[in-house]
Amino acid sequence: MTEFFQSLGMNYEWAWFTATISGILLIALPLMLAVAMIIYVDRKVWAAINLRRGPNVVGPFGLLQSFADGLKVFLQETIIPSAANKGIFILAPIVTFTVALAAWAVIPFSATAVLADINVGLLYILAISSLSVYGVVMSGWASNSKYPFFSAMRAAAQMISYEVSIGFILICVVLFAGTFNLNDIVRAQEGFGLGVINAYVVHPLLFPIWVVFFISSLAETQRVPFDLTEAESELVAGYQTEYSSMSFALFWLGEYANILLMCMLNALLFWGGWLPPIDWAPLYYVPGIVWLLLKAFFFFFMFSWVMATVPRYRYDQLMRLGWKVFLPMSLIFVCVISGYLMATGHFGATA
Repeated sequence: MTEFFQSLGMNYEWAWFTATISGILLIALPLMLAVAMIIYVDRKVWAAINLRRGPNVVGPFGLLQSFADGLKVFLQETIIPSAANKGIFILAPIVTFTVALAAWAVIPFSATAVLADINVGLLYILAISSLSVYGVVMSGWASNSKYPFFSAMRAAAQMISYEVSIGFILICVVLFAGTFNLNDIVRAQEGFGLGVINAYVVHPLLFPIWVVFFISSLAETQRVPFDLTEAESELVAGYQTEYSSMSFALFWLGEYANILLMCMLNALLFWGGWLPPIDWAPLYYVPGIVWLLLKAFFFFFMFSWVMATVPRYRYDQLMRLGWKVFLPMSLIFVCVISGYLMATGHFGATA
């Protein structure tokens, strides 16, 4: 893209700057539109499972319902509690939203469509996702209210607990791929299953790791059955209780952007990313971004399905699952997978 702007007569510095801004907008604007539409899909899936109709009035099939809700929130008054720390109170949703967008910089939508194709893309994702807890903690503390504060403490413990397991799971993927670059991880899955299937998940050692990663993704994004930070029966609305108008909307945008990110990571790390499911030449005529979006949409459907059918955990059950089940399990699989790869000469083959 930089070369394109240079061909228009710009010098390299301005061409690079314009290309970078254009790349950011090409990711951020469709992502915001996607968030609006997946909220609609979320509500439709819940309605279908509960034998209801869901949004069906605003626009054809109710497609404009999310935009109507967004307009309503935008026109509301922003109310800041008198006892709140006003600076941090306002900054918290901005941090949540910004961090959620920053993680998308290294997501490869196809073999060439990636804003920053860096060698440590996976580490960047892990680092950025660990920052998302700050927005929640800041909002809970700045509200100067007990229920948001309890929610913030829950969120900090929950996200840290499951990020530890996710980190060990990512080590397993890196051991197989031999790289932290997300594009290279996707390429390493080409023909991985019996020389035909483009996915790591078909391997008997990686399938249980993917199951743990999917469940940890639900906990990391505070989705049911792990939405203890927004347990209405206990905490009113959790860390969002004192928020209104666009500050409230920014939390929702950040939350759904994180959900989409986790759906993308499920597809990229275990299900072949932008590769077609089968290593068959005619399937490669379909653009890679189409395969990636289809896989991500499937995982989002699973997120919605779980939310509509699984009851909420108790907090002690949530912590027990993270520390006493997933952490030991992920550690054991790191040892087993590294031993398996050494025994099969995998590291010598990739050196």
